[in-house]
Amino acid sequence: MERPLPLLLSRLLVNNQSFEVTLTESVLSWQPPCPRKAGGAGSHSVPICEIIAVRETEEDGVSKESGRWQKMPSFSTELTLHAFTALRPKHLIVFINPFGGKRLGKQIYDDKVAPLFQLACITAEVIVTERANHARDHLLEADLEKYDGIVSVGGDGMFSEVMHGLISRTQKNSSIDENDPSAELIPCDLRIGIIPAGSTDCICYATVGANDPMTSALHIILGDSQPIDVSSVHHKNTFLKYSVSLLGYGFYGDTLIDSEKNRWMGPSRYDFSGFKTFLSHHCYEGAISFLPATETPGSPRDPSPCTAGCQICKYSGQQLRISPEERTFKFVDEEQEQWKVIKGKFLAINSANMSCACPKSPKGLSPAAHLADGTIDLILVRKCSRLSFLRHLIRHTNNSDQFDLAFVEVYRVKKFKFTPKYCDEEDSNIQDVVKNLFGQICRDHPSCSCAQLQSSWNCDGEIIEHTAIEVRVHCQLLRLFVRGIEELSVQQDVRNSFAV
Repeated sequence: MERPLPLLLSRLLVNNQSFEVTLTESVLSWQPPCPRKAGGAGSHSVPICEIIAVRETEEDGVSKESGRWQKMPSFSTELTLHAFTALRPKHLIVFINPFGGKRLGKQIYDDKVAPLFQLACITAEVIVTERANHARDHLLEADLEKYDGIVSVGGDGMFSEVMHGLISRTQKNSSIDENDPSAELIPCDLRIGIIPAGSTDCICYATVGANDPMTSALHIILGDSQPIDVSSVHHKNTFLKYSVSLLGYGFYGDTLIDSEKNRWMGPSRYDFSGFKTFLSHHCYEGAISFLPATETPGSPRDPSPCTAGCQICKYSGQQLRISPEERTFKFVDEEQEQWKVIKGKFLAINSANMSCACPKSPKGLSPAAHLADGTIDLILVRKCSRLSFLRHLIRHTNNSDQFDLAFVEVYRVKKFKFTPKYCDEEDSNIQDVVKNLFGQICRDHPSCSCAQLQSSWNCDGEIIEHTAIEVRVHCQLLRLFVRGIEELSVQQDVRNSFAV
């Protein structure tokens, strides 16, 4: 049992109600002197590690928070306790996208985040981005040694810029060739914090469980750390993009292409374009080759989602840190692994590094996907009727199993490759692959009435210019200032202050 330290504080005033205070090595707790007379209020506590700051209350009973005169009790010491690790950041670089979402990024940071950073004695170098890839280019050249972390204020696009800059800078410093699909990438040292200010903020929602700027700011202040997987996307031997949430071909690719034509509509353009794409009901023919993740525990059909302290993610991290000889499972050469090939006509091909949850889809595209287990959930939606596809889409918004449909297949994989049947690439190697997979293609037979349609890949909200791609997941390549989704957590409001 913990032994209480000498009582440094004897009374705590919360909303004009008096409490007795006990301070131990790890917890500050308070309870009413006479619980029955306190309206049934019980004891409360705050872990010492979750106290942001303690400030002395201004003289003459003026509260620093409200600026109003209040009658204070005659305690010998009056303090204001702000409560919501040794890895707490002290100096951050902050990138703000002033154009994302509803164009409120700077206002959100100035009004809700900056005061908390100041309260926690965190200094921040703020850069308001002026163009696309401003943050990425800055991180590729900046002196990062003086920072304890990077903060992205904006949507998923802003985070993607920061992520690409940090990962590329790390590989550059380690002389790793990003264009090599087989390269073992070096994990990044700096953590990234996300202050949501975009249209969907999927990455923030899927890692925190909420799209609240103050909650995200508190995770940064407390120095929380959660590793996440990152997928690299290549075309032949050319690096294209990194992805941490969704890679979508077909439905989600078409939706993104159409939404880019309607940016004047703001965030509502995604609903409009999604409806148009649903009505068009295009399907695309191609072949998916993938390596099943047979060594990692868990399945895309698991009933439990990935939450804070996930044992599967923890296990994968332990395997990364020990020598190959000591690993519980052995990694084998790609030549010895059994690639599986699936050919057909698809309405959608989706790859999820995380659940991809958002307020409109609380469970996400793949509810059981893990943040840091070194796998991707590959979801194949085969050609079906509009009504059947609508059933699949609706199940993303309720508790029904969106995979429990005859035309939907889901696999947990480590790598995959996609080759479209109708490929406009002039590269002879790709044409050879197409012919080997599908035989003589339809365009050589005028009598064939097959539509020569080709979609595009949606990579975390950005279009990839090539259709034939190779994707590989890198286990725990990045760390965020989050702790994962907490099932029964109670977020404390930092606007509540306690006079001690």
